[in-house]
Amino acid sequence: MSLTLRSAETRRLETDAPLDTRAVVVPRSRKAPKVRTGSISRPGRPSPLVTTIKWVVIVVAIVLALGPILYMVGMSFKSPDDILSTRILPSRLAFENWVSAFQNWPILTYLRNSIGAATIAVIVSLLVAIPANYAIARLRAGGSQTLGLIVSAYIAPPIVAVIPLFILVRTAGLMDSVVGLGLIEGLMLTPVAVWLLDSFFRAIPAEIDEAASLDGCGPLRTLWSVILPLTAPGIVAVAIIVFILVYNDFLIPLLLTQSVDSQTLPVGIALMQGGREVMFGQMAAASLAGLIPIYLLALFLQKWLIGGLTQGSVK
Repeated sequence: MSLTLRSAETRRLETDAPLDTRAVVVPRSRKAPKVRTGSISRPGRPSPLVTTIKWVVIVVAIVLALGPILYMVGMSFKSPDDILSTRILPSRLAFENWVSAFQNWPILTYLRNSIGAATIAVIVSLLVAIPANYAIARLRAGGSQTLGLIVSAYIAPPIVAVIPLFILVRTAGLMDSVVGLGLIEGLMLTPVAVWLLDSFFRAIPAEIDEAASLDGCGPLRTLWSVILPLTAPGIVAVAIIVFILVYNDFLIPLLLTQSVDSQTLPVGIALMQGGREVMFGQMAAASLAGLIPIYLLALFLQKWLIGGLTQGSVK
């Protein structure tokens, strides 16, 4: 009887007790953040319109660059009748243009004179421009306006200095010689070399000069042992640019040369005229022959040229 009363009382207490209806929140375990393993997110693919425009620009640039050369190649293999008929493609390959150009005109002598004059001009311009740049950029000589004054000497067209140059060269006894032509061309292009080399010399930190001075190096030793090795790619790039400018020049060689032994290729090509006609096929063949040394130079030195121009554009 007592057990029955106790169980009834226990059920009554459990019924009357308030129930805890609050939800039990179980804490979530925090996940460790994902660590990137160095993978770089790839950008989205360009739209078809952007890709099309890019390829159109590339094709147009290639056509503009190779169009004149391909036109000269075609003209060099055209007969006189094909040239006068304005045909795009030759009816037959006229190899006689190349044979006649080398038999009737001293093309190899013209090439030798052009290369010789350009080489002398490069040596002269660098011998003047390198010390001048070192004094202006590293030693701060002449003030901040010196570079602008030097470059302004190249602004005037060369035709302005024709008469003074003619008198000066004739008085010095350098008329009608490859050496005199290279000397004048090198001096005239010295402002260009100074301007192009300026960025290469200024890109070198000043601490290098200070370290060389602490090691006991004077200005000349610093220039020869420290600065020149660091600016070698830029010097090669400037040398190539000066070489091409002299190699393609026409006005100064026309003024200072009179015989075949000193005339350059541009002057020789201008003289390729017959009694009643201009020999366009032979001129095109000679022009293509003149392109070969420049393309070989750019091909073998393109690493130095691109490296030098890149080094000079980033400080």
